[in-house]
Amino acid sequence: MRATVIHGERDIRLEDVPDPKLSTGGDAIVRVVAACVCGSDLWPYRGISPTTHPRRIGHEFVGIVEEIGPDVRNVKLGDFVIAPFYDCDNTCANCRNGVSTSCLNGGWWGSDDSMGAFADGAQGERVRVPHADGSLVATPSPPDDALVPGLLTLADVMGTGHHAAVSAGVTAGSTVVVVGDGAVGLCAILASKRLGAARIVAMSRHADRQSVAREFGATDIVEERGDEGVARIREMFDGIGADCVLECVGTKESMDQAIRSTRPGGMVGYVGVPNGGPELPVRTLFNHNVGVNGGVAPVRSYVEELLPEVLSGAIDPGRVFDLELPLAEVAEAYAAMDERRAIKVLLRP
Repeated sequence: MRATVIHGERDIRLEDVPDPKLSTGGDAIVRVVAACVCGSDLWPYRGISPTTHPRRIGHEFVGIVEEIGPDVRNVKLGDFVIAPFYDCDNTCANCRNGVSTSCLNGGWWGSDDSMGAFADGAQGERVRVPHADGSLVATPSPPDDALVPGLLTLADVMGTGHHAAVSAGVTAGSTVVVVGDGAVGLCAILASKRLGAARIVAMSRHADRQSVAREFGATDIVEERGDEGVARIREMFDGIGADCVLECVGTKESMDQAIRSTRPGGMVGYVGVPNGGPELPVRTLFNHNVGVNGGVAPVRSYVEELLPEVLSGAIDPGRVFDLELPLAEVAEAYAAMDERRAIKVLLRP
């Protein structure tokens, strides 16, 4: 089969690789219907996270179950399934506590699983899923093709944006600021609207992303950054800042922006993959009673909650995909996101 391999900085190739094989009894092989490029994939693409050897890449996919091991019970051949951006058994103590990203038996796509077999990267034609019963969520029936982008967001960005909102305590009547206008930040706006936020500020400088932000529920746009951005946010909220600030980037600057935009007693929900050395100023947090909560989003724990609303059209997170390409053009998909010519790129094998 064909799959994406990263060889180094800005060196993405589609190559022939071995077909996946069942090996542990509880695994499944899924034919990928749609995958995508994530903002976090750009860290190795840009060389910020070094690539020491060629490796498979991609961690978001939906598809059709083609093979299952003899111990699989929750999915069947022919099911259309959503896979979270990690593998989990959904039964261990951490999974039961809602933190499936810390599954005691889990792992990551594009690497060996906990039993020593390979779990394929998502940007390919097929993926072996080690814990099929834990990781995969089947839709009630085969979805219309128009729903595929929205369903794909449940593998990562919609669940991650939701985790930012939940971590910050967004509820009915909350005032919210979202730092970051990528797919996760935009989904965090949609999640905040869904949870009943009264006012949602998108910090964005890009007209195309501002348009999606407003469509998703943003009531205000702030283009300023740094001290000017903080001053603008405080001016909008009684001179003190917002109840909840969602940090969806992962840099030192974005975390500083988020913390200083939060009112005393408020909460930062952070989900940006840390790069560029974000730090927590404990004295500032202490002095102002600002809380920080979040981390890598346990999106598997949110799929059943969000899935019915995607299927019904109550929410349309698939709007974050503004470019669709065949898998054969995966290198262009990375370039388009790197150069900000696309918010998020959907790939069709």
